[in-house]
Amino acid sequence: MASQPEFGKIVVFGTGLIGGSFALALKEADAVEEVVGFGRTPATLKAAQELLVIDRAGINPAHEIGDADIVLVATPVAQMPEIFSRIAPYLGPDTIVTDGGSTKGDVVAAARAAFGDKIGQFVPAHPIAGAENSGPAAAHGNLYRGKKVVVTPLPENSDEVLDRVKRAWALCGADIYELSPEMHDRVFAAVSHLPHLLSFALVHDLAVRDDADLFFTFAASGFRDFTRIAASHPEMWRDISLANRAALLGELDSYRRQLDDLRDALAAADGSRLEEVFGIARRARREWDGSARREGGGL
Repeated sequence: MASQPEFGKIVVFGTGLIGGSFALALKEADAVEEVVGFGRTPATLKAAQELLVIDRAGINPAHEIGDADIVLVATPVAQMPEIFSRIAPYLGPDTIVTDGGSTKGDVVAAARAAFGDKIGQFVPAHPIAGAENSGPAAAHGNLYRGKKVVVTPLPENSDEVLDRVKRAWALCGADIYELSPEMHDRVFAAVSHLPHLLSFALVHDLAVRDDADLFFTFAASGFRDFTRIAASHPEMWRDISLANRAALLGELDSYRRQLDDLRDALAAADGSRLEEVFGIARRARREWDGSARREGGGL
């Protein structure tokens, strides 16, 4: 006799890359009986159902949330406060809510405002497995395999609730890490949000020039590598940048000082300073690259 799936019903708000891949991974692991999806448009939900990302589309949260084991909110972070408010009245005693947002301070604040004394049922999380593509067609069941998922537990979370969320992500093939919400936002402002801002800025600078076509004609692999993430979803990264504004401004100021230092060295034809900076960066990049490959996470 086949074993009973670990989860009965999973409800996913946002059936694209993050939410859809979560659903597919649990399905492929035979870990869930039913996946119900909510989205912004009927067309998106229809596509998700046709692609077997979800089993059916939800219509009213009042009919779906109370008996759900886990609710994953995998939308742009600016949409999360409204979703939290919509589902809060219908949380069952055993329903656990988690999210896939790239910022945590703002998400936690919104969850506290919406869930009140039920905040212990919300476990913030962030899967580190983004890509440039979006929508249900971008979802795939192995997205999280070998990738990091950061959970940022709240003081109100019980060990049982925290373990259930960790188990769900582990069944997706992810490696689980813990950070505080505050430390999460500091770290990702530096290693994720700032690089996206810089990539968008460089491509925008070239795109608005009168002779943009000339520059793009000769752009090759170095430009492609540096600007790959500029193909990411503009709405999502607008929301992330604003949500983590304070930490991101601090990192941007630090980076501007680094650019000023390099500019001064270049203006002074100070080759030794340029080589020193380049050498430190090269060693750090190679050490990180080797460590990432040993962990099996790739780049």
